[in-house]
This record gives sequence, structure tokens and C-alpha cells, in this order.
Amino acid sequence: MTNLPAEAYAIVEGRHSDPFHYLGPHKEADKTVVRAFLPEAVKVDAIDDHGATTALERVHDAGLFVGALANGSTKYQLRARYGDRSIDLEDPYRFPPILTEFDLYLLGEGTHQRLYDKLGAHPMVLEGVSGVGFVVLAPNAKRVSVVGDFNFWDARRHPMRVRGAGYWELFVPGATPGDHYKFDIIGPHGQLTQKSDPMAFAAELRPSTASIVLDETRIPHPRPAPDHINALNRPMSIYEVHLGSWRRKGDNDWLTYRDLAETLPRYARDLGFTHVEFLPVNEHPFDGSWGYQPTGMYAPTSRFGTPAEFAWLIDACHAEGLGVLLDWVPGHFPDDPHGLGNFDGTALYEHANPLQGRHMDWGTLIYNYGRTEVVNFLVSNALFWLERYNVDGLRVDAVASMLYLDYSREAGAWIPNKYGGRENIEAVSFLRRFNTEVFAKFPNATTAAEESTAWPQVSRPVDFGGLGFGYKWNMGWMHDTLNYISKDPIYRKYQHNDILFGLQYAFSENFVLPLSHDEVVHGKKSILGRMPGDDWQRFANLRAYYGFMFGHPGKKLMFMGCEFAQEREWNHDRSLDWHLLEQDKHAGIHSLIRDLNELYRNQPALHELDCDPAGFEWMITDDAGNNVFAWLRKGANPRTQCLVVVNFSPNVYHDYCVRVPFTGTWREVLNSDAAHYGGSNVGNSGEVIAKGLVPELSLTLPPLAALFLVPEF
Repeated sequence: MTNLPAEAYAIVEGRHSDPFHYLGPHKEADKTVVRAFLPEAVKVDAIDDHGATTALERVHDAGLFVGALANGSTKYQLRARYGDRSIDLEDPYRFPPILTEFDLYLLGEGTHQRLYDKLGAHPMVLEGVSGVGFVVLAPNAKRVSVVGDFNFWDARRHPMRVRGAGYWELFVPGATPGDHYKFDIIGPHGQLTQKSDPMAFAAELRPSTASIVLDETRIPHPRPAPDHINALNRPMSIYEVHLGSWRRKGDNDWLTYRDLAETLPRYARDLGFTHVEFLPVNEHPFDGSWGYQPTGMYAPTSRFGTPAEFAWLIDACHAEGLGVLLDWVPGHFPDDPHGLGNFDGTALYEHANPLQGRHMDWGTLIYNYGRTEVVNFLVSNALFWLERYNVDGLRVDAVASMLYLDYSREAGAWIPNKYGGRENIEAVSFLRRFNTEVFAKFPNATTAAEESTAWPQVSRPVDFGGLGFGYKWNMGWMHDTLNYISKDPIYRKYQHNDILFGLQYAFSENFVLPLSHDEVVHGKKSILGRMPGDDWQRFANLRAYYGFMFGHPGKKLMFMGCEFAQEREWNHDRSLDWHLLEQDKHAGIHSLIRDLNELYRNQPALHELDCDPAGFEWMITDDAGNNVFAWLRKGANPRTQCLVVVNFSPNVYHDYCVRVPFTGTWREVLNSDAAHYGGSNVGNSGEVIAKGLVPELSLTLPPLAALFLVPEF
């Protein structure tokens, strides 16, 4: 042992940065010398492909063996003796590289569009041997080993080889799907850490943090959603769901993906929604983050089952005709020690400077969008969910925080861009590339931005200077209208512009009108909880507001529980209050949402020109004293129209005249004050006749109610 080279000691001490240089087969003169490190083995033989056996000499007590093969072959097996047991095994250091030169070229320039086919853990057969190929990016590491169930979590046993610009890889014979693993990394300054795989396709349930080898070929591919489900001229009514608290069972246990597949899609379809949107399903350590602090961007959370069972849920949604949207979080990530932060001992995924690399509000880390490997990681992740799980779109969280370098920062606490401005140029470039690649490869998919500022052209094509999103959440509409409806009707005349203002910009973007999870937490109350007045007025206000929402231009989004007037704020640790549906007033709201969805889907005037100013015309804007608004919605056919009248006062108005474009019968197709919904049943007996040279309807306006009327020809 005294004559061993220094790199032999590096092997047995688990710090060799290039194990293939020493381990495995090496041509030396006319011999093939084999070196193997098998801790605890007392004897090792090498058996070549001709069946010849060579006893390897034990040159270090830690388990380092060396010997020359008799026939000079480079293909062999090892037979190791541990006490009375003898085990035949393959030597990982005799196998060729996993990544091709072309892979390395694409990875180097950050344009590998199928990153998930190469990085991470992939079961494979190499030279006729079954095992798992592991690949991870750690360009500043001194040594990376893969540790797991297959090697007793011993970092000395499977050090990896480095390729290209810091991609470490190793084929581990005998590793199988279901094995737990991590990467054991020595950083540039000698610091040691174990990290979960950034590309893991499955992961342990918190508080455990290991990644899990997954055979993706065994995951069923969900059937597609109906064609054109995301088109601008189609109805889009989205039911936003947190899978962990929609319903629970037993002792407050989660429903599994399979449980959800049997109940959620049918429920959403029966209520008339066209889409479901899941709060982030990526693996995450902290329940209270609702998934918005992910550590496993490629892994469906194990809270509710396996990746195959998640695919089953997607398939069940598509079987019911629903599109599936996922909340996607490329804006930040948590600094849990097993995650992406300081991954290889340096700021690999984040900025090193906390003025750029850390969110002050959330205590999370910000991706470095100027790094090609990071952008490649994120864009590939978006494509992954669309391809492997056949989801229909991604809603991108916290886009405003990505666009502005000074987001939620005081003066002097941020770093300007190279032009001295506050815009995050690299993030803009990333978002444009993300949208370009998504729509190029999945033209029927869509993307939506949660963007709360006046950044221009968020949902306009990249070629015309936009960010390229399919839709933008209309946060201004949500804020203004909730402010209006929360006021006592006697004061609403002073907030009249809160309703009108949204129509000044309603067609500047392709908008979604969101009543999301963010509006029913953190002391904001439920949507019902914001309504003023006595109990009857609160429910009437809510019915009128929902009618206003469905009559307003823009696609619709409603968080779970809003559809039956959840009374309390949302709590992610417990089920919605489904027992409320036993009460008529809550059941009435439930029925109203079903009928509003049906009306929205079946009346082209209410959806065909949702994002086009030609689809909207104000009829009444100036009746602030009576809290009344009226407008026309129009379809692509000029004769396809729907009149929407909303009375936000508790008064009944008789003989209320509203100008319309056509004489003849106008049918009252929905009245939110109907007794069926819990209202007072004031209305227009189902139809009204428009008369006069300038046609007018003489209407009875119910209290705190929305009316929808369509012409009959």
C-alpha cells in the first residue's frame, strides 16, 4: 500500500474528481489492467467475456483491487466475496459515456430542448446490461458521486465522470426503478453537501428529501383534451383547485390522485367549467407554500400518489372534456439545503449577489436568467409537462417579480440592468423564449401570466415586441371590482369608476378575470365575506357580482369554494365546507354558477369576441345614482348579441329603459334574482318587447341582480 499513487488514495477517500482515469479497464503495454473499488470485499475476481478468471490483488484494505485480464479484453464482470457470500456484479467504470458529443454541444449553448431525456436518472440498457444512467450539472464541483439504495449511500462507491461544461454522469449497473438516490457533492472549497436531483421525475414525501428513480416508459400518456379548447374565440371558464384541500377523507387525509380522478373532473364538468387549473403540483417541502416554493420541478408531488397516478388524473379530466392548466413557478425557489440553492458549492441556479438572487418578501432565491444552463432547465421543464403529461397550458406565477429588478425592494437594494434601468432584460428574454418554444411545439396549448403591472403587450406575439403569453390575468379588474362590491350600495356611486375603468383597457391584452386563491386568504375574507348588508343582501350581492363577471369581456377563473359561497377563508390544511350545500342559500349560488357557465358556453356573444373590442358596447354607464350598468356583448355574427344589465342597488326599478339594436322580443335567459338561486323572483316574466324608432326595452330590474337578455329572430 505504501507504493500506491496519490489518486488511489483519492479513490478510497472518496475525493477523486476523475474516477475513470484510475478505475475500470486501462490498456498498459499489452495488458488490460482492471482496478475496482469494492469496500468490505475480501476477494475480487474479474471474469472476461471468454470466461477466463483473473484474481485481482487487494492493494488497499479499504477495498481497492488491481489485476491484469488474461486475454486483454475490456469486457468483464466482477465476482466479489463478502464473508461467505459471493456476488457477481458489473463494473460501472467499464462502460462508455452516456451523453453524446451532440448532447454536450446543445447543453453548452443552452438549446437542448429535451433536457429531460438526458439529465436526471434514466433506466437504460447499456451494452446489454440493465441499470440506471445518472446525469447532473455541477460545473464548479470538485467531485460528484451518486449515492442511494444501490450503494448503501456510500459516496466512495460511485464517483461520477465530468463531461463538457460540468455535466457529471455515471451508468450504475443493477440500479432499478424505485431506488432512492441523491448527489453527493464536494464544492470548490472542499465543502460537502448532498442534493436532490434537480431533474428527478419522482421524489420522497416531506420531510424526506431523496429523489426516486422512475421508469417513465411505464407512465400512461393521457389522452388529449378537445381540440382548440384554449382558443381566444372559445369559452374558457377555469376552476382553480388546490388538490390537498378540495376535499379530504377519513381523519383529514388527502385524497389521492386516483380519488381525485374519480370525483373532481366530473364535478367540474357538471358545473359547466371548461378547464381545471391546479395550484403547483411540483414536489415541495412546505405544505404552507401551496406548491409555490418547489424543489422538484420535474416531479409531481408524492403527497397524492405516484407520477403514473397523476397522469391518470390528467386523463380523467380530458375524458370529461376539460382542459388542464398547471400553475408553474419559474420565478423563485426555496433555499432548503437539499434543493437548488448553492447547488455545486456556488450560486449555480441563482445569482450570487442577494440584491439580485433573493426575494425579500418570500425569503426565496431568484433564478439567474442570464445563465444559459438555467434557462435551458426552465424551458425544458415547461415542455416536459406539456409533452409527458399532456397538460394543456401553464399559468406562470409572479411574472411581475421576474420583470422588475427592483420588485419589492427599497432604493439602493437592487442592481440596475446594463442600461441603468429597472427592467430585468434576461428575464424578458427568458419569457419570450419560453412562450416561443411552447407555442412552436404545442400550438394548441396556452400560457397565462400572473402580471400585476402595466407592462405592455404581455399577451402579444414576440415578433411584435410582446412577451408572447396566450393570456394575462386581469389583476386590476379583480382589485377594482372587489373594492366596488365590498362597499355598501349607498356608497357605490362614489366608486362608480371602479366598474367603468376596466373597460378602458379590457382589450389591450387577452385577459382572464381571476377570482383566485390569493383573494380568499391572509385576512382578505372569502368572496362572500366581502359582501355588505344582511344575510339576504350578502348572497344577492354575490349573485349579482358573479353575473357581472360572466357578462364581462374576458375569460373566467374561480377558485374552489367560491362556486358555493364558502363562508370562511381558505385553509390549505382542511377540506372545503361542503356541508354548506345543505343550505338553500349556498345551493342557490351553486346552481347559479352552473347556469352562468352553461349560458357563457352556449351564447357565442358571451365568448367569441372576449378579447376583441368589436364584441362589446356600453348601453348605460352614467347611472351612478342607481348603481346600474348595462352593455351589449356581441358574437362574430352581427345578429348574435346579449344584453347584460346589472343592478348593484337593493332597490327594484320598474320601467327602466335600455336602448337595444333590434326591435322585437328579447328573451330573459338568466336572472340572478330567480327564486331558484335564492332571490326574490322579481323579473320580466321571461321576455320583453323592444319598441320604438330607436328600440328600447322597458325592464323591471330586480334588486342586487344581473339580467341577461338575447333577441329572438
